[in-house]
Amino acid sequence: MSLTINQDRRYTISDLESFPEDRRAELIDGIVYDLACPSRIHQKMVHFLDRVIGNHIEEKNLPCDVYPAPFAVYPVPEDEYTYLEPDISVICDQSKLTDRGCNGAPDWVIEVVSPSTASRDYVYKAYKYQKSGVRLYWIVDPEAGTVMIYDYENSSFGSYRFDDELKVSICEDFMIRLSDFDKKKE
Repeated sequence: MSLTINQDRRYTISDLESFPEDRRAELIDGIVYDLACPSRIHQKMVHFLDRVIGNHIEEKNLPCDVYPAPFAVYPVPEDEYTYLEPDISVICDQSKLTDRGCNGAPDWVIEVVSPSTASRDYVYKAYKYQKSGVRLYWIVDPEAGTVMIYDYENSSFGSYRFDDELKVSICEDFMIRLSDFDKKKE
C-alpha cells in the first residue's frame, strides 16, 4: 500500500503510527521524512560504534543501554509532532525506556550522516536534540572521515578527524578512535 504525503499538512505521531509497518520515517515538527535504506559503510559504522559503546558499558558496569536504529525516540514526550530514529541512542536513565522506545531525550545520540540526511542531521536534529536535553550529540561522516561533536552538557562543540582520540564526555575514562573503524572498512 502506497501512502502519499501531503507536504502542506502537519502530521502527528499518531498519523505516523498508522503508516504501513514496512515504511520507516521520522517526524520533525510535523513534517514526514522517509528513511532510505542505509549504505553498507553506514551500517558497518553503526555496528562498529554499537559494539564499542556496548562493550564499554558492559566492562564498566554502567547503568546505560545502547540501541542502534531502528529505535523509537520521542525526545519531548509532550511533543506530538516529533519522532526520531537516531542511528545510535545511549540511554542512562532507565525510567525513560518503555516498550515503545525512549520517552524523553537520550543521553547520547549518534547520527551517521548520509547524503540524503545531511541537512537534517546537522541542522534540524541538532536543534531538536539540544532543546530536548540530549547531553552529547555526534555526527559521524564516514566518507569525509570526520566527526562533529556537540557536547551540550558542557556547552562545547568541535570538528574532529577519525584519527583523533575522541573523549566521550558523559562517560569517565572512555575514548574512541574511529580510525580503528577505518582499518576494518575493507
